[in-house]
Order: sequence, then structure tokens, then C-alpha cells
Amino acid sequence: MRRGIRRKMYAQTSYPFTEFYQIIPLKSSGFGWEGWGRFKFRSAWLGLDGLMTGLEKNGSLRHSGLRVGCYQINHCFGHWKVMNPLSSPLHAIHDAMAEACRRVGRCPDSVQLLAVSKTQSAAIVDQAAMAGHTVFGENRVQEARDKIALVKEKGLVWHLIGPLQRNKVKVAVGLFQMIQSVDSLELAQEIHRRMPPGKAMPILIQVNVGGEVQKSGLAPGDLENILIAMARLPGISIQGLMTVPPLFEDPQATRPYFRALAALSRSMRALSIPGVSMDTLSMGMSHDFEVAIEEGATMVRVGSSLFGVRNG
Repeated sequence: MRRGIRRKMYAQTSYPFTEFYQIIPLKSSGFGWEGWGRFKFRSAWLGLDGLMTGLEKNGSLRHSGLRVGCYQINHCFGHWKVMNPLSSPLHAIHDAMAEACRRVGRCPDSVQLLAVSKTQSAAIVDQAAMAGHTVFGENRVQEARDKIALVKEKGLVWHLIGPLQRNKVKVAVGLFQMIQSVDSLELAQEIHRRMPPGKAMPILIQVNVGGEVQKSGLAPGDLENILIAMARLPGISIQGLMTVPPLFEDPQATRPYFRALAALSRSMRALSIPGVSMDTLSMGMSHDFEVAIEEGATMVRVGSSLFGVRNG
């Protein structure tokens, strides 16, 4: 291409669906219509802007690959393929979930994946959303508030999975679509009090099946009476149970704790308490979610297997 001439070319991507990118030559040191140059890269759908270097010959780009932000752009058979680095681990997790379901005769659609995005940036959440995931879990109210404000993707669902202090409830009910860590009647009452009239916050009751003093959660023996009391609060909607079992190197060692929570869920369901559902059983994390599914989990909370080891 001639130095100083600006003209538009288009490259086509095959991921996740067909789209044309506008590419404008900015500078070239080549000869005539051939040479290495720098090009402006713009994708409206992905919201990407960047520069790339490549060889333009006879009106077409020749380039083996470049990275724009967190995306790898690869040239393949005349097309530009945008590779989301979270697509592969996300697919691997879903495959493992489906295989665990098949081992015990369950439908893969009966288990939901919650991506634990605590300590991850808003940009990483957007990346996961563009890979097709929409449900995210956060541990801290303040971190979640700051992050959600920066996330560009719309229609995402946010769960609070970490401890909730009563003085943070007012903020929490405005951020989250579910609170999984309700561990006392007093906390349930505060959530009820902070909800707008006619609205109910979906909650899970956290149960400390391992009896660990350093962890939150109701003792299994206290669950029935507190569940009955919580059911009288119209500002909450009890959807099921959640647990964080003791951590073992061998995932199989968590099986008795998952089995215990599943049994507790069945016994609470048998009480037929009006307004109480036991449809959700949130248990299992990156190292043991397959065992949790085999024992009846309907939601697994996965972070490091998707995003990598956390920064904090």
C-alpha cells in the first residue's frame, strides 16, 4: 500500500458468530501494495479497539496472530478468529458437570454453574459473559458494588456467597438477585426489613455441616425451628440450602458432608412448610464439584477452575 493512503479493509471472524471488523491502514514501510504496516482494529460487538501489525498484499491481510486486550486474534483461512480464553475452561467445566450427572443418572440441565468471580476484575467478568456465562458469585458487598458498576455486559445475575453483616444488608439487597449465606434468624429479619414492599429476596440458608467453629452456618439440629420462623417473613423467599464443607486434599473425603446436606434438604422438604422451597442445593467448588453433583447438588460454585488461581 502507498504511504499516506488510508483505505478501509474488512476481516471476518468466525467466533462467536460472523461479524466484520473495520481495519484502517495507519502506516506502512512497504513497496507499492505490499509491506508490513500498522492497522487500526475495531470491533463494535466485542467493544475492542487496538492496533495490529501485519502484511498487506493485493488488498488482503496476512497475519499469523495478535493479541488485543485479553483476546487472541488468529488469521485462519482468510478469516480472523477471536479466541476468548475463558471459553475452553468453561466448556471443560460443563463437560465435567455433565459427566458427573451421567454417572448417577441425572440430567445435566439439573445443575447450574455459578462462576465465583471474587477478586476478579470487571473486565474478566465481561470476558466470561461474552463466553456465554451469566451467573456470578461474590464474597464481599463492597467489592461487588465496585465491580458491578464497571461491568459492561447486561443481564447478568449476581449471588452473594460470602458472610453478610447486618449493616451491609441495605446495600446487598440492591446488588444481588440471591443471598446464599443467610446463617441466622436475625440476618433474615434484616433482609426482610430492607426489601421494598411486595418484594422478596431469594435466599439460601447456610448450614455448617462440618461443625467447624471458624465457619458460618446454622447447626443442622437448629435448622428446622429457624426455618419455620424465617418462613413467616414475606420479604424473603427460601429457596434451599448451601454449605461450605471442610477442605480435604482428596475430593472424595467431602462426600459424607454433601450427602448429609442432601439428606437434610429432603427432611426439610418433607415438612411441607408453606412458602419454603428446597429446590436449590448449593454445594461443591472447583476441587470437589463433581462429587457434590453425584450427591445431589443443583448448583456448584466454581472459581479457580474457570478463572485460574485467585489473586487474593
